[in-house]
Amino acid sequence: MDVSYRTTLELDKIIARAVQLCTCAETKEMMRAIEPFATTEEERYALAQTNAINALLLKNGSPRFGAVHEVRRVVAHAAKGGILSMGELLEIAAALRNFSGLAQWYGLTDHDMLPTDDLFFALAPQPVLEKQIGECIISPEEMADTASVTLRDLRRKIRATEDSIRTKLDAIIKNSTTNKFLQDAVVSIRNGRYVVPVRAEYRGEVGGVIHDVSSTGSTVFVEPTAVVEANARIMQLHAQEQEEITRILTAFSGQVASLEPQFSYSYDAMLQIDLLLAKARLAVEQNAFMPQVNDSCRFALKKARHPLIDKKKVVPVDIALGEKYDTLVITGPNTGGKTVSIKTAGLLNAMAQHGFLIPAHESSTVCHFDEYLVDIGDEQSIEQSLSTFSGHMKRITGILELAGPDTLTLIDELGAGTDPAEGAALAVSILERLRKQGTLLMATTHYAELKIYALETPGVVNASCEFDVESLAPTYKLSVGVPGKSNAFLISAKLGIPESVIDAARNHMSNDDKRLDSVLAQLDDLKLQLKAAEDEAEKARYEAEHALESAEKKRDALIKQGEEELEATRRKAHELMQNVQNQAYALTDELRRIQKDEKTNAAARAVRAREIARKDTEQLLNRTEKKQPKRQFVPLKEVKPGQEVVIAELDQHAVVLSRPDKNGMVEVRAGILKTKVPLTGLCAPDKMDKRTQKQEPPRTRTRVELNHDRKSSMELNLLGYTVEEALAEVDRFLDHAMLSNQNTVYIIHGNGTGALRNAIQKHLRTHRGVKSFRLGRYGEGESGVTVVELK
Repeated sequence: MDVSYRTTLELDKIIARAVQLCTCAETKEMMRAIEPFATTEEERYALAQTNAINALLLKNGSPRFGAVHEVRRVVAHAAKGGILSMGELLEIAAALRNFSGLAQWYGLTDHDMLPTDDLFFALAPQPVLEKQIGECIISPEEMADTASVTLRDLRRKIRATEDSIRTKLDAIIKNSTTNKFLQDAVVSIRNGRYVVPVRAEYRGEVGGVIHDVSSTGSTVFVEPTAVVEANARIMQLHAQEQEEITRILTAFSGQVASLEPQFSYSYDAMLQIDLLLAKARLAVEQNAFMPQVNDSCRFALKKARHPLIDKKKVVPVDIALGEKYDTLVITGPNTGGKTVSIKTAGLLNAMAQHGFLIPAHESSTVCHFDEYLVDIGDEQSIEQSLSTFSGHMKRITGILELAGPDTLTLIDELGAGTDPAEGAALAVSILERLRKQGTLLMATTHYAELKIYALETPGVVNASCEFDVESLAPTYKLSVGVPGKSNAFLISAKLGIPESVIDAARNHMSNDDKRLDSVLAQLDDLKLQLKAAEDEAEKARYEAEHALESAEKKRDALIKQGEEELEATRRKAHELMQNVQNQAYALTDELRRIQKDEKTNAAARAVRAREIARKDTEQLLNRTEKKQPKRQFVPLKEVKPGQEVVIAELDQHAVVLSRPDKNGMVEVRAGILKTKVPLTGLCAPDKMDKRTQKQEPPRTRTRVELNHDRKSSMELNLLGYTVEEALAEVDRFLDHAMLSNQNTVYIIHGNGTGALRNAIQKHLRTHRGVKSFRLGRYGEGESGVTVVELK
């Protein structure tokens, strides 16, 4: 593929900006050398990868990611047995930190499978090694004392020895006898040994070893005899320190070498992610989206913007080619936006082919081209147009040689730079030849002959860039299907050319040109009328949508208000219901404390309290909840002690204590309470009217959560529960009781087969909060209740 289009379409500027957004130096080189993807499938996959990273960037923000340089070479050196320097190990740690940061960033939010999953799964963080290197190596030149116990001890000894040397040398400097022999009262280091500066004439007065002489010869640097041994000790300790540092670096190098080849895979994945992050950041800057990639050679760019023009100034255009027509001839005045339009079409397709998202509506489509054949002029850019006919024809020659199917040809000012008649004829001939070769073609021109050619030729369509004659400013809007006027006469008049000169120029025009100009003027008027009608229709549509949206908001607000009021009413009703039940439970707790000889009265009072609580509760629920039809049941004809029944009026499970008396009254126990109910008011749990049950919606169990500081939470009714459900409720109940500082609680499980009672008591034996437990006594529910003492 001829790559000259990169400069002509200014793709090189897009790539240069993407290079600046890369983090690693190696990624920058990869971006500079980026090539277009060879197939449609590769282009589609590359765009999907960029779009996935772009989505993560918008959701998760930028990842923790730092620049690293040639780390792969460092790891290869370690793998060959080399010892890495502290600076190289810090680069390794930075790369491992990048692996960890990218992996964590990827998992910040939940998402489905992404086309970049393989890259992130290839990352292999080594948090232990990363942390060890960071803690042991402070800088490329310094290792921390904590790198090893031996290194810490050696450095402690070195500091202690240095302190003793300084003490001895300070004594020599401050000694009145030796002070007069010194050049300065300072301590220096020469050849790694501590010395004092002695005047040359007194060098025999200070005993020791001379290590250096000043440039003038007036000062000698003497290592006093008193510190010779200590200096030698320091030299020895420094040698041992360096050996220990080398040992630590060797150990780290071995760990790094063991990471191969996984490290190389992770490093390559990191660079690829860095490349995609740069593309994604560029997409955020440009407000770009992922286009669809057509399998056939056609594209449709909607609301496309040139990425190098200020987003606040650029005018979006719609450009389509290859479906209804394969050639677009764009006409209009100079500086009207013709060149911008063809550059935008070529640049956005080329960007997508390099894996960049494009600044166009997300419903846009692009296609894969084998060649981009561009003739816009060596000096031409968005701001100016300079070219010669010879250079123009030379580039056209190259285009004719390469043009064919799956190519895009962009030609600016086709046939310009020579005699208008010959140039127009040549331009028409070139268009016909290129169309026969199967290329998609966009060309700009001022020639009327090309406008007529586009009007008369199937597959060729005129387009024009609008121009505001009043302000002499281009609108940069592209209108497909209508040829444009150059407006030379109108522009000249606005710029001050005398009207007589312009009238004379009109007389020099041929009749055909005048007729064409008149037709174009009528088309311009029709276009303005159509635009006004479209604007009016769009305004009406917007107002209708706005009215509908407003109505929907009001409806939603009313529904929400009703739901909030209903919820508030329900909440208030349940609070009242809770208060009634609390009072009933408090009365029950009080009755338990009555002496044994008053049990009968206490039981009666307890039954009365329960009935008051139930009736008040039912009244409150009837006010707040939809009334349910009265349930039908089949009354029992006979019962026997120990049988489980249901008190139909209360829908309460109970256990039969005795057979019916002569009045048909049956003594039952419901929870810890004993009472008598008519035999006709009892039914079996499995004898409820199935027809009625089907008509009713399934009833949900209403749990009344009592405050932990109230005595009403002293009992738990588990009748009708399975063992598994009951044990879960017991744990929750005991936790609440302990938080409420209660000492005694009651667990109602009934008699039945005894399985539920045995399972609960077995569970209580292992509960950490249970001090003891026993079966209930007379009046407490007897064997149907377990009384628990808490710690």
